[in-house]
Amino acid sequence: MALKVAVQMDHISSINITGDSAFALMLEAQARGHELYHYTPDRLAMIGDDVFCALEPVEVRDEKGNHFTLGERQRSNMLDMDVVLMRQDPPFDLAYIAATHILDKIHPNTLVVNNPTEVRNAPEKLFVTEFADLMPPTLITRDRAEIDLFRAEYGDIVMKPLFGHGGAAVFRITNDDLNYGSLYDFFAATFREPWVIQQFLPNVKHGDKRILLVDGEFAGAVNRVPAAGDLRSNMVRGGSPTDSELTDRELEICLRLGPALREKGLILVGIDVIDGMLTEINVTAPTGIRAVKRLGGPDIAAKVWDVLEAKISATE
Repeated sequence: MALKVAVQMDHISSINITGDSAFALMLEAQARGHELYHYTPDRLAMIGDDVFCALEPVEVRDEKGNHFTLGERQRSNMLDMDVVLMRQDPPFDLAYIAATHILDKIHPNTLVVNNPTEVRNAPEKLFVTEFADLMPPTLITRDRAEIDLFRAEYGDIVMKPLFGHGGAAVFRITNDDLNYGSLYDFFAATFREPWVIQQFLPNVKHGDKRILLVDGEFAGAVNRVPAAGDLRSNMVRGGSPTDSELTDRELEICLRLGPALREKGLILVGIDVIDGMLTEINVTAPTGIRAVKRLGGPDIAAKVWDVLEAKISATE
């Protein structure tokens, strides 16, 4: 089965192929004989119910500094594609939301991964609150009085922007931290939306586990250990990946989430778990595929394409 696959991403020239999950998916698609096309979200165009885009045929290679060749752009009707991988990195802003509305026009006739409606309706730090019993105590607000009450109850807290990504602007505030007032003012001046206020989990020093699920099933995991002197475990912030098995608690979390993810058409999802507590459900452009395989874990890109090929075969 040769599929036409369009990849919506940040320009391929800008990615770090060592850890880029979109690139891993592209390598696997190419190995299976699928036709690959590349585009950035700004090229999407909608006229009524029709969606067009200037696509570039692309060949990929797992060679740093020589990882792609683009062909000539051609205006294409996106319904001519079998699959669209929506893989541009956040921020999850109005441009991101607009792209999901446009891709709604072609899904599911063209299979968009992940389902654009559900990506729009499942911001990673809000969707997770549907499973509040699996989470550390969490407050969503920008109201100072509410944060003061939460801080008085739980002591050390973490403050982070609701639509942040990659560990940016994540702060720990201790119960006697004199920077609290200044940090509140900074957040208030910078972010119009509410913020995430969460009880600090001291065992983050042992790692923040990224668990990948494919069509609601556990597919692989990597534990990300923060660099010395840093709260954040994101690999783009210096976190070190180590291989990891699931604990009973983490397996319980996966089993709880699986049915909801399948129902929403969220095929590739990355969840973050610290000390047995679920903190985020990442549905926009989850990472970790290459790190899991590099550490001797399963080939998650192959699992994704097994699922996509089966779904498309079932509709023919």
